[in-house]
Amino acid sequence: MLYLCTSLEELGGGRQSPYFVTKNEKMIEKSVVRQLVEEFIADSDRFIVDVKVSKDNAITVEIDSNEGVMIDDCVALTHFIESKLDRDVEDYELEVGSAGLSSPFKVLEQYRKYEGSEVEVLDCQGKKHHGILKDVTDSTFGLEVVNKVKPEGAKRKVEVTETLTFEYDKIKYTKYTIRFK
Repeated sequence: MLYLCTSLEELGGGRQSPYFVTKNEKMIEKSVVRQLVEEFIADSDRFIVDVKVSKDNAITVEIDSNEGVMIDDCVALTHFIESKLDRDVEDYELEVGSAGLSSPFKVLEQYRKYEGSEVEVLDCQGKKHHGILKDVTDSTFGLEVVNKVKPEGAKRKVEVTETLTFEYDKIKYTKYTIRFK
C-alpha cells in the first residue's frame, strides 16, 4: 500500500513538500499459523490452547500437554514457525508459551487434562463453584462439590457431596485451583 503524505517543513511560498510512505499491509493468516503449530505437535501429546494474530502481525501461540510444557518445547516451536515464515515478505512478532495455570480453560483438552483435579467454575449467573472436575464429555462436565447442610431436626450441619453438571457454553470460565498446603 502506498500513502501520500505532506511534510511539516514548508518550502518557499508556504507550500509543503509531498512524500510517499509504503507500508506492508500483508497480514499473516491465523489459519496458516495454526496449521504450522499442528504440523509441529502432530506426533506428540501437546495440543493447541490458543493462536492469535493481531492486525500488526503480533502472533501469540499457547500450547499445553498432559505432562506440561517445557521451555525447550516453546523454543523449538518458535524456531519451527520462524523457519516457515519469511520476514522479508511479512514482518511479524512471535510469542510462544504454555497456557498459564491460573488462566481460564479454553479448549476441551484442558478439561480432560485436569479431570480429577480441583477447579473453580463461574456460572452465567455469576456464582462461583469449587470442586473436583469429573465426567468430562464433548458437551458437558461434572463438578463434584461438598456442601454443608443441616438436616431437619439435627443440631449440626453434615457434609453432602453432589455432582453439578455444566454445559461449556453455559459458564463464564473454569480455572484450575492452586492449593498450597
